[in-house]
Parts: sequence; structure tokens; C-alpha cells
Amino acid sequence: MATTKIARATRRAFAVHLLAWYEANQRDLPWRRDASDPYRVWIAEILLQQTQVVTAIPYYERFLARFPNVRALASARLDDVLKAWEGAGYYARARNLQRAAQEIVARFDGTIPSTVTELRALPGIGRYTAGAIASIAFHREAAAVDGNAMRVLCRVFAIRHAPRRARTQTELWQLAESLLPRGRAGEFNQALMELGATVCAPRQPACDVCPLARACAARRLGLQAKLPAKTAQRQLPHHHVAIGVIWKGKRLLIARRRDNQLLGGLWEFPGGHRKRGETLAACVAREVREELGIEIAVGEEWATRRHAYSHFRITLHAFDCRWVRGRPRALGCAAWRWVVPDELTQYAFPAANRQLIAKLTQPKSHATR
Repeated sequence: MATTKIARATRRAFAVHLLAWYEANQRDLPWRRDASDPYRVWIAEILLQQTQVVTAIPYYERFLARFPNVRALASARLDDVLKAWEGAGYYARARNLQRAAQEIVARFDGTIPSTVTELRALPGIGRYTAGAIASIAFHREAAAVDGNAMRVLCRVFAIRHAPRRARTQTELWQLAESLLPRGRAGEFNQALMELGATVCAPRQPACDVCPLARACAARRLGLQAKLPAKTAQRQLPHHHVAIGVIWKGKRLLIARRRDNQLLGGLWEFPGGHRKRGETLAACVAREVREELGIEIAVGEEWATRRHAYSHFRITLHAFDCRWVRGRPRALGCAAWRWVVPDELTQYAFPAANRQLIAKLTQPKSHATR
């Protein structure tokens, strides 16, 4: 349905019913208790981009306790920022948060800007996040269309094209903007997202308690389960990654990934992707030589872990290794350190590596020396 065909009365009824439902049913979430603080709204919105609400809450509270304002975040060590974010995943979000905080301090004297245009110019802030911050914290007349909002709009207005298509995105944003009630954009945006998160769910939407059920074209046409239209899923590639748990006496060697790499800024056990025709043991020795310039003796494989990322899957093979010769150099990494196992928890590691750390720090672990 084209947005130009939606009558003013329909738009008004949509907002009235949705806002009334939201006032009565909104969840008590920590970032809603002080929605006038743009810093808190910003941190919450970045976390919620790729993390479910229940999972996000402890990370949100821990991050704010460590970095309570823009200046604290801007002046922190990146290692500390990543450690506070550890486990939330998609670490580019944390790096961009700090970069944006540093720009806010440098360009705006530590005050978060209030317009969508200024917000979108900051690292890690796209159209949705800018609209959410501007409307919720600053009461700007801005739409904020996330995946939950898209699902509601696709169903209520029977939009049959896949929402990932550029033309559909344009239609959804225009539609959301046309529905904004004057002076209540922030509440409206939150209500639309809340409805998608709690009632208009991806599977088995609770149409019987939906405030928009009477207006919903998908419900009238029996299309609730078919909308939004899905795009074809491509098979995700799978990689074998071999890493070395490298001992020198009672210490282990860890390396820090470069900031421009996937999982940039995190620490890891050295290693990498196996090449075609290469054994896993040979892969470890080659990767360590290329990354750190040292020679190692590769022992037994003592742990295997499977891990899923958004665009690929890996099987992680960890080998018990011993340093032979050479002083480590940061050839393919940002930094390196020798640490004892109990110190590993002080560093931010990817999830797959953290499983190995738990094994290494167990009492009487066969992998410790």
C-alpha cells in the first residue's frame, strides 16, 4: 500500500490505539527510566542492534557502571572498553562507541548532538539509531524503523515485498514518518518497536491482543505467517581455524587483533584459517610464524569448538604448543604478551577463545603446566 493512500483518520487511529496500548503495557526497562539522558539511550540502542533485550540488560548496566558518561568513555583504554563489552558480540559496536564519544568530546564539547544529521555523522550511528536517539532523548520529529517496526508495518499494511529490498526500505520509512503523531515521536517509535517485540512476533503473532488487529490487512487476508516476505537464505561458509596455546615455561602467548580486522582489538591465541591441502598442525606453525615471527613445536590437539558468526561458521582447533626460539614481534597483530593462565580473564577475548580459557583455568587442567 502506498503511503499516499493512507487517510489522515487512519493514521491518527493507528497512533492513538498504539500509544494507548504502550502506556498500559510497556516493559520496565532500565534505559526507559531516564529516557531524557541521550547517553543512556545511545548505549541502549547500540546494544539492542544485535542483542535481545533480556541479554542486553546486564551488559547495559555493567557498561554504564564502568563508563557513566561520554567523557569517561572517550578517555578510556580500548582494552577496557572491549572488556566491558565482552560477551555481547559484534565488537565493532564497542569500538565505534568509543570513536563516537571521542568525536563528541572534540567537536561538541562532550554534549551529544540532537539532530538526526549530526548524529548520523558519528561512527556507528545509522539512520535507525539516529532517529531513536533524536526522537526519544530530544523529542525530535524523527522516525526510527528497526526490524520489529518493519514487521508490524509490513503486516498492518500488507506490504508483500521483502523488507530488505531498497525500494521496500524506502516505503517503510516513508510510511513510518507519515504515521508519527506530532509531539510524540519518541513514544510512538518505542511503542511500534515494543509491539513488534512482544505481540507482533516473527512466529505466531498474538493477534487476539494486538491493538492494531482491526486495522491489520495481513490478519484480514490471513497472511500473518507469510509477512514480512522472506529473502532467500544463502548457505553460510564454514572454515577450519587452527590456533596454538603456546607455552614458555608457565606462561602463555596471546596476541591482540588489529583494530581494522574482524573482532579488532580483542586478544586471542595465535593462529588462523587453514589453507587448502594444509594440515591443521602445519597451519598453526605457519600462522604463528607469519603473525609473530617465532618458531614453535606443535603438540596434540586438545580442544575443538564450533562457533557461529553472522556470516560464516568455524570449527576452532586448539593445539598444545611449545615455544622453541625467537622473540615475538607484532608482524600480523597489534600487540603480544606472555601471561600466566590466571591473568587471561583480565583481557577481552572472542567467545570461542573464552571457552578455551575456562578449560585452561580449571584446577588440574591437563592443558596447564
